[in-house]
Amino acid sequence: MGIDSRDYYRPQNRFSFLPPMIKNLLIINVVVFLITQIGYSLIIGEYELAYIIQKYFSLVGLNAPEGLQFYPWQLVTYQFLHADFSHIFWNMFALWMFGMELENIWGSVKFLIYYLISGVGGGLLHLFLSDSSGITVGASGAIYGVLLAFAMFFPNRPIYIYFLLPVKAKYLIAFYILMDLFTVGSVSMVAKLAHLGGALTGFIFIMLDSGNNISLSSWLNSYKKSKEERPSFRKSYGSSRRSDDITEAEFYDISEKKEDEITQDDIDRILDKISASGYQNLTEKEKKILFEASKKK
Repeated sequence: MGIDSRDYYRPQNRFSFLPPMIKNLLIINVVVFLITQIGYSLIIGEYELAYIIQKYFSLVGLNAPEGLQFYPWQLVTYQFLHADFSHIFWNMFALWMFGMELENIWGSVKFLIYYLISGVGGGLLHLFLSDSSGITVGASGAIYGVLLAFAMFFPNRPIYIYFLLPVKAKYLIAFYILMDLFTVGSVSMVAKLAHLGGALTGFIFIMLDSGNNISLSSWLNSYKKSKEERPSFRKSYGSSRRSDDITEAEFYDISEKKEDEITQDDIDRILDKISASGYQNLTEKEKKILFEASKKK
């Protein structure tokens, strides 16, 4: 069975740097943003189009003044509205940068469900715990869900701050979440409760999704173990995994093989390992092999 036939790993049949759902989300967000900006100069009846959009489709707080009202659909629609160019740019950049690999692993439908549910969770936490009487817009709640998922699936992936300083994903994203947590009561235009709600909802989603093969203990252990404490792939898994876990997957050494010597059997073994113990348990070498194999298709 080849790499293209394993739908649990490559829903798109090959790695895509702009998978379809992220592409659609980018387009929808940009189109809505442009319509809203144009709407400031377009009058419909007695009101600007932008005002009508914000009144009915942004997330209206429960303590909103007279003339504004909360509607259930706003928990979804507020995710597609943004205040200004900087707001939408950084949200969409993060969606592409961190969501790309998640959609390649999960598939488009599951990624969309996760994205929207994270945004809804962020909206609910903000709605019930914030004393804001205004309106809230932005995809940040959903984006924080994406960030959390990336940190859980790729905890040791280096992220280059200003393209210079490498920081592991688990530390950088944990820093962002903790900063919001410690400053949640401060005066700010940023809906930090929506950020935290999105991350929390995403975490619960992943924990409840048995297909991810991620446990709370294994995820927390990734923060405790330093690189020096992991001498080799074989030794790490042979000593720290339970015996019943080890029997569920085939472990093998491919470190000495050149890329052009990798066979279909090697790829199949990696995919079987994903099926048994999850993508997050692959070594960087194995991930690189799958990536190179997908480009050759």
